[in-house]
Amino acid sequence: MESKQHKVNSIKAGSNFTGWLLLLGIILIAANLRAPLTSVGPLIGSIRDDLGISNTLAGLITTLPLIAFALLSPIAPKLARRYGMSSVLFGALFLLVIGIVLRSAWNIGSLLIGTVILGLAISICNVLMPSLIKEKYPLKIGLMIGIYSVAMNLSGAIASGISVPLANQTGLGWKGALGLWGLLAFIAFLVWIPQLRRQQQTAKTVTLNEKRTNLWKSSLAWHVTLFMGLQSMLFYVIVSWLPDILKTQGMSSDSSGWILSLMQLAILPVTFIVPILAGRMKNQIVLMILTALFFFIGIGGLLSGNQLVLLWAIFIGIGAGCSFSLAMILFGLRTTNAHDAAELSGMAQSVGYLLAAVGPILFGYLHDLTNGWNVPLIVLLVISVLMLIFGVASGRNRVIGAENL
Repeated sequence: MESKQHKVNSIKAGSNFTGWLLLLGIILIAANLRAPLTSVGPLIGSIRDDLGISNTLAGLITTLPLIAFALLSPIAPKLARRYGMSSVLFGALFLLVIGIVLRSAWNIGSLLIGTVILGLAISICNVLMPSLIKEKYPLKIGLMIGIYSVAMNLSGAIASGISVPLANQTGLGWKGALGLWGLLAFIAFLVWIPQLRRQQQTAKTVTLNEKRTNLWKSSLAWHVTLFMGLQSMLFYVIVSWLPDILKTQGMSSDSSGWILSLMQLAILPVTFIVPILAGRMKNQIVLMILTALFFFIGIGGLLSGNQLVLLWAIFIGIGAGCSFSLAMILFGLRTTNAHDAAELSGMAQSVGYLLAAVGPILFGYLHDLTNGWNVPLIVLLVISVLMLIFGVASGRNRVIGAENL
């Protein structure tokens, strides 16, 4: 039985040196999934001026990874089925090192090619990591998703904060500041090598009794996918436009930037606590309702023009942390095996990052069309309600393949 095999794996994973090495590998991979991306934003102006490119071309540097996420996410589970999850993650880390190095190597050509390569590498890791956690830690999914989420978001926040000082105060310039993240990727690559041998020893026992499920025909899979997509759209729209919204309400550029940073800091404790709670609950409906409520209060506060902008930003940050964590843990809770978890993760993240790429553009278009922020913010409130509807449907205690049983 799969559960017995997984119990043995879980006990082993937490009680010996190999288990601690696996945990370190997971943390290091997680730390590499945001830092190479969030380190770019603060340096966009320097990159544009140094290379003499347009704002449109500079915008591609942040948009290309999201497009890569959307396109490659459904393919990652198929690669894992064919070559093994640990091997595919190992290859993705190698690609990540190459992509980061290329991005900082020469000119605009290598910058864009490197960005695409690292985007493809990160998309594979994004999809497979929740599945890996389900496989290796079936009895500790909530705790491990919490550790994974905190490592990912903390490294992303640190990267966005130190990029400019690294570039300007150390003489590294934007190329050196971005290239340094290749060292973190290379360390993760080295630490992951022992997992290849473990995969060879366990691959046959893990996959023999797993049957394939067509997730694209599952209503529950679509509920999880749309929840993931809508929460991604909310987060990326707010991250992209919150400073501009606050500036139109009379706040300075520096202050609006700090508000955005504090919003992201509010995400961190939630991303650790919520998966643990979710993993211990019979269903996650209450957490879904609270998540939507945090978003609704925060966005509604911005719409009201009230001066309590820090409070509204914290509420939005808590909502973003809750929704992201719930999306990650649903991949494991709503499937019966690691490969279905990977397929669901790929499906949900493909749609999710497609919406994430479109969301900020649509939001900006609505602002230009209406010459204000009220209509766009009302649209965000509607999206919050839709997220709640699909979140409640996803939060019921069911698994894909047995929704109607």
